[in-house]
Amino acid sequence: MGTAKSSTTATKTKLKAPPPANDPFPPGPTRDYNIAAVDRTLDLLEALSRLGPASLAALAESAGCTRTAAFRLLRTLKARGFTIQDEARGLWRLGARWSALGRAAADQGALAATAMPFMAALGKATGENVYLRVRDGMESETVAIYQTDPAIRMYTEIGKRGPLHAGSSRILLAFAPEPVQTQLLAQRLNRFTPATRIDSTWIAADLQRIRTRGYLITSDEVVAGAVGIAAPVRDASGAVVAVLHISSPSMRMRPPRPRAVLPQVMDAAAKLSMELGAVGKPVQDALLREEPTTTAKWAMGSSMMTHARPHSIFR
Repeated sequence: MGTAKSSTTATKTKLKAPPPANDPFPPGPTRDYNIAAVDRTLDLLEALSRLGPASLAALAESAGCTRTAAFRLLRTLKARGFTIQDEARGLWRLGARWSALGRAAADQGALAATAMPFMAALGKATGENVYLRVRDGMESETVAIYQTDPAIRMYTEIGKRGPLHAGSSRILLAFAPEPVQTQLLAQRLNRFTPATRIDSTWIAADLQRIRTRGYLITSDEVVAGAVGIAAPVRDASGAVVAVLHISSPSMRMRPPRPRAVLPQVMDAAAKLSMELGAVGKPVQDALLREEPTTTAKWAMGSSMMTHARPHSIFR
């Protein structure tokens, strides 16, 4: 008995042996691995994406650092091609090297991967399928899908392109640059169902309503019998880079359910936007249950509620 006990004790001792002294991640309480200089650099770059071209003083104030620290970081980034300084005016802007990183992020599916946890949470909360679409030129493209109910037939797939003037993707048109809106509305628009609106005057007015409300509820516009509830997704510059929406058979979305799930869709879009660096926060759910004339739910500056700038790291 004594021998067996000693053997067991030895085994337990062996299992609990401390990690090697050179282990870079020893067990213990949660550690803070943040590097202050990196944090400060990222704050500065986010400020530059929002304000640029901007002065050193404005960038330092927005990033919450001293002018000396901001200058050193900007000069370091300039040496690598990530920032550019206008010597005559003293203004700073993002450099061309970010274009390559943006393409790489898009190619690696950064937006879809970032969105998936929020899409999954929304799908589980509502019991409906969740979709993420981006604008690519004059069309929309589905970049991510979370299928909550496999029994529901899906009319789209990853990579499938669709119209901007009809359905939930009209949010993307509402925040697209004005030349894109003008060019698209000057074309002959396709009608997909009897409910598809192809009157350019009506659509132009609806784009303004979307920008004011900050959401869109559609029914039967692209697929007969389908209801969509959608909200915009913004990046750190304030640009709308995607639309997050749920789609459901109309038999499951009879009023007042669309208005009831709207706060959940908007909250998910807001949380994803903040994950992408957007500045702002959603207002309380009570405000979202007001009449459709309610103002946009984002507590953002007026500059972020205008037409989105076309450049984004994701598209």
